[in-house]
Amino acid sequence: MFACPATEDFFRARLDQMIDLRHPLAVLTSRMPWQELEARLSHLFMRKARAGVAMPDLDLFGESPVRAARASNAGRPRVPLRVMIALLYLKHAFNESDEGVVERWGETPTWQFFSGRAYFEHRRPCDATTLVKFRRLLGEEGVEELLAQTINVAVGTGLIKPQELKRVVVDTTVQPKAVAHPTDSRLLETARTKLVQAAKQAGIALKQTFAKEGKDLSRKAGRYAHARQFARMRRVIKRQRTIVARLQREIERKAARLGQAIREALGETLNKAVRIVAQTANRKATEEGRKLYAWHAPEVECINKGKARCPYEFGVKVGIVSTLKHSLILGARAFHGNPYDGHTLQAQIEQATILMQDTGIKPSTAFADLGYRGVEADIADVRLAHRGKIKRLTHEERKLLKRRQAIEPVIGHLKQDHRMDRCHLKGEQGDRLHAVLCAAGYNIRWLLRMITKKGVPFLRRAFLRLIAAVRLIGRWLAQRRPTETSGANPAQLRLRAA
Repeated sequence: MFACPATEDFFRARLDQMIDLRHPLAVLTSRMPWQELEARLSHLFMRKARAGVAMPDLDLFGESPVRAARASNAGRPRVPLRVMIALLYLKHAFNESDEGVVERWGETPTWQFFSGRAYFEHRRPCDATTLVKFRRLLGEEGVEELLAQTINVAVGTGLIKPQELKRVVVDTTVQPKAVAHPTDSRLLETARTKLVQAAKQAGIALKQTFAKEGKDLSRKAGRYAHARQFARMRRVIKRQRTIVARLQREIERKAARLGQAIREALGETLNKAVRIVAQTANRKATEEGRKLYAWHAPEVECINKGKARCPYEFGVKVGIVSTLKHSLILGARAFHGNPYDGHTLQAQIEQATILMQDTGIKPSTAFADLGYRGVEADIADVRLAHRGKIKRLTHEERKLLKRRQAIEPVIGHLKQDHRMDRCHLKGEQGDRLHAVLCAAGYNIRWLLRMITKKGVPFLRRAFLRLIAAVRLIGRWLAQRRPTETSGANPAQLRLRAA
C-alpha cells in the first residue's frame, strides 16, 4: 500500500481500491523518490522567523522584556509539498494550464494517487494562483531538481542503460512568448494607452488623450496593411508616432514639477514609450539596444531560425540535450540575448552533467548540427561530432551521427504536447523555469510510455520469483504426500479423506 493513512475512514473510498494498480502512472508512483525529492526542496520553503516588539514588564524581580502579541500573517495551512510537486509534473506531462490541472485533479483518482492521497477527494487541491507562487519559490534550482529525479528514475528502474547517457544530442529551438505579433501600429497604440494610464495614476491632467483618434488610426493601419496600401499605412503610423511623442513630452514636462518619487514611478513607462517611438521611425534596430517587441515582456527577442513557414519567432532561445538513443531529455536551458548556437554548448553540457551527477555518468560524446562548429575548445572533456568534420570521425560515429535528427521530434513534442509552444510565465526567470518544467513533463510521459512498452524490470523479476516459489512449494508437497500416507492404515486414510 503506497499511501497509508493513520486511521481507516469507513465513509470514504480508498484510491488503491478504485484504480488499477497496474496503470503506468500508479506503477511510476511507487518508483518516484518522493521523500528524497521533498528533502532536497524543503530548504527553499523555510519560514523566516519574525521577532515581536520587546516591551518592558515590571514585576518583583525588576524589568523584564515581554514579546508583544501580533497578528499572524501565516494564512491558511500549506498544501503538502508532494501534492504541489505532482501538480507541476502532471501539468506539463498532460498539457494542462494552472486552472485546468487543479480542476482535473479533483476528477481523476489516478492523479490523486500519484500525489500521495489515500482517499478520493472530489475537490480542488489548491487555488490555481498557488502554483504561481510555488514556481517562484522553487526557482531554477528547484525545477532542475524535478528534472534530475526523472532521469534517476529512468536509470534506477532499468528503462534505460547508464551507458546511453554518455552519448547525447544537442540542439536549440525557440520558446515563443505569449505576446501578440509586434506590429508598429499595435505597439504605438499600446504605448499611448499606457501613457494615459500612468498619467492618471500620477494625478497628471492631460490636455488630450487621443482615445478616439488612436482607436481609429489603429483600425486604419490594419486595413491598409491588408489591402497592401503601404504608403497610406505609413502615414497613419507616422500620426500615431506623433501622438505618442506628444503625450510623452507633456507628461515629462508636468512631472518635473512633482516630487522625485512620482518621476521615478513614471520613468520606466516614459523610457518604453521613447524606445517604441524611436524604433518605429527606423527600419533597423538602434545602436542603443535591441527593439522592444512587447510592452509587458521587454525580454522578448526576434529570432530567425531559417524556417520557410515561420521566418521569425518572438521569444527566447532554448537549448535541449537528449540521449542519442531512446530520446530521454537530460537538460533544458533558456539563453537570453539570442546567442550563437555554439556559444551555448558549454552551458548545456554543464547543466546535463550536473543533472546526471546522481547516476555517476558524464557525457562523453555530443552530436550536433553545423551550428555548433568551432567550439571544441570550450568542451575539452567531450568529443563533438557534426557533419562538418565527417572525415575525422570513426566509422561508428558516422553511423551514430545519422541519429542526430532524432532530437527534432523531441522538440516537436515539447512544443505540441508539453506547453513549450507558448510561455505564459513572467520575465526572464519565467522563461528559464518554463523550459525546464516542459522537459520534466516530457520525461514523465517518456517514463509512462516505457513502462507500458517494456514493463518495469523489478516487477517482472518479482513475478518470476513468485512463480518459481509456487512451483517449488508444489514440488515439495508432491514429494511429501507419499511419505505421509505410506505408514497409515486404510481406515486412517479414509478418515483423512473424510
